[in-house]
Amino acid sequence: MSEAGANSRRLISPGRVAALVGVGLFFFMTGCQRHLIYYPATEASAVLSERARAEGYRPWRNEGGDIIGWRPERAEAGAGRVVVFHGNAGFALNRTYYADGFAALDGDWEVFLFEYPGYGARDGRPSEKAFFRSAEEAVGLLEAENTRPLLLVGESLGSGVATEMARRFPDRVTALLLITPFTDLAAVGSRHFPFLPVRLLLRDRYDNVRALQDYSGPVAVLLAGRDEVIPVDLGKKLYESYTGPKWLRVQEDRGHNTLDLAPAAPWWRELGAFLREHAGES
Repeated sequence: MSEAGANSRRLISPGRVAALVGVGLFFFMTGCQRHLIYYPATEASAVLSERARAEGYRPWRNEGGDIIGWRPERAEAGAGRVVVFHGNAGFALNRTYYADGFAALDGDWEVFLFEYPGYGARDGRPSEKAFFRSAEEAVGLLEAENTRPLLLVGESLGSGVATEMARRFPDRVTALLLITPFTDLAAVGSRHFPFLPVRLLLRDRYDNVRALQDYSGPVAVLLAGRDEVIPVDLGKKLYESYTGPKWLRVQEDRGHNTLDLAPAAPWWRELGAFLREHAGES
């Protein structure tokens, strides 16, 4: 081997390789991280509208006429309202089971299914900023309609949207139901990518602990004991950090996507009792 060849091989040292890999991961994480966070499903508006009708829903539109989600076909006079902020996969109409759950409670609740930008048939690109902006618009529209009780459901990633809306509308949000939530998204990312400086790189933060510091209403938390996506201890830490009225149930043998959300599940009745005591359930 020539001296020049030997010198060139010596340049590719383990440290240099590690540095190159680190730089590559940095650019990958900064450029592609939202593809690792959001998994939107899309569908034609006409298809979704037909499915919504079959489920007892109609389009929920903003002042510009754009569909921002789905609202019950029939309005219940005096009923409280629930807005569901779903997780990072699928689209809003995949979550009609929440309407069945709230129908099982003592009291009347209208369940609205909010849709994120970039999901379903809605234009836009998923991001924390886009989700917060569009969710604030939706909650504001409901508040303009009437001042009936408003409960927000935050499922997984949607817990970050629900807590932020509670922070922005602390006097109007009656209660929160958080399903498999977390302290902040960086904590989740750090568990999945322990070899990366996630807190330095992450753009979308969804800091639930910080958001709840500006809210004092009732907060109910449902966790999966075998959650393989969001470590259950992060949900427990969020619960422990909150100082207002709170309720916690852990389905010990369930995973992130296998929670028992059926309306006959005992936790729904327990939730109803908690809401009657602390939120004046309608």
